[in-house]
Amino acid sequence: MRNMVLCVVLVILCYGMAFGQTEKVLWSFTGYSNDGSWGPKSGLILDKTGNLYGTTEWGGNSDPGGTCGQSNGCGIAYELSPNVDGTWSETILYNFCSASSSCPDGFEPNSPLIFDESGNLYGTTPRGGLYGGGVVFELSPQQGHGGAWTETVLYNFCSDMVGQQCLDGDGPNGVIFDNSGNLFGTTAGGGSGHMPDGYYGGTAFELSPGSNGWTETVLYNFCSLGQGVICPDGSVPGPPIFDKLGNLYGLATPNLQKGYALVFKLSPNAGGWLETLAYRLSDGYEAKGALTFDPAGDLFGVFESGEDGAVFRLNSKTGYRQANLLGSYPMAGVIYSGLQHSLYGTTWFDAMGTNGTVFQIGTSGIPVTLYTFCQQSNCSDGQNPDTSLVEDASGNLYGATYEGGEHECPYGCGVVYEITPSQPRSTRDPLLHR
Repeated sequence: MRNMVLCVVLVILCYGMAFGQTEKVLWSFTGYSNDGSWGPKSGLILDKTGNLYGTTEWGGNSDPGGTCGQSNGCGIAYELSPNVDGTWSETILYNFCSASSSCPDGFEPNSPLIFDESGNLYGTTPRGGLYGGGVVFELSPQQGHGGAWTETVLYNFCSDMVGQQCLDGDGPNGVIFDNSGNLFGTTAGGGSGHMPDGYYGGTAFELSPGSNGWTETVLYNFCSLGQGVICPDGSVPGPPIFDKLGNLYGLATPNLQKGYALVFKLSPNAGGWLETLAYRLSDGYEAKGALTFDPAGDLFGVFESGEDGAVFRLNSKTGYRQANLLGSYPMAGVIYSGLQHSLYGTTWFDAMGTNGTVFQIGTSGIPVTLYTFCQQSNCSDGQNPDTSLVEDASGNLYGATYEGGEHECPYGCGVVYEITPSQPRSTRDPLLHR
């Protein structure tokens, strides 16, 4: 498979380059105490006025006790705002691990933020909190624009312990809202499953607001089936998404030794939530990131197998199809663009196994490389993207790279970038429908 990809790489790369996509670095992280650092792993979100919001795993001006093991801070939440001259300005909204040396406010955030209707931000950290299992947090803006935001921890994981096992989950990896204002998410570890040491397994959970704060309900304990490292119902679940009927879908790993993945479905019923297997990928496939739906209800995700990467589609009538990528190790899911009737995503490596790409899959079903990173000196345009993309109303794409940029951390502290596609918009259906 790899040889076939390399044989056509020049043709398709030229096809992508013919569109003339341009990349612009909006922000190059410095790694200093007043900025984020090496390792922006969360996708970005846009507000209604075009500002970008995200987190970095490290950086900031906190870590009073060396808890997170980073000399340059335990992570930040930040905002990037466009200036009239075309540059962008950064505002640090919150420095994690700033409450005390034990980091009760969480540290090393690595999942996307979300907004509520009032403009508050919500997210998770996989570590820290009162019990060390991570937190779900809310960030609330001060009156007026600019300045630090106030953090409120909504839930501390590992608050329900039996021995060394966190029955309420351990290591959350993002949250989403339902239509009633409840938060839903998954944890990579914890739960009552049988995985050795109680760490792997994981949970799906719901947080509901009330007069006394937020209450957690575990919807499903992964690794409840099978034994040892074999979990037919999955373990280490990724972040979930809702379908139009209120069911949750996500990716999980049924066998940590083989590394293949499954797509799970969680459906509400009178007796709780029921898990069913939506699809099991072939052995050796390791799925990454979140899934996404298109308007027709088709489900899309990404996986890597050895040196190859692919995007897959699940359709209730036609079943499973996949499109092999030119780059490898897609680390985050794809997004669907209604403007372009296309899917967009990123790969950690490009076709030569180095710097990473942004790709598009449109009506032809053929992946097209929109941009290959490290085209500028010292990779000042970024290197190795690790996040999903977000699209604005004009069809511009925004994302972040894990490395590269103008500052050393030691391989570059990462950048936030914009891709401006120049191809004409399509009015036809997207990827893999042929």
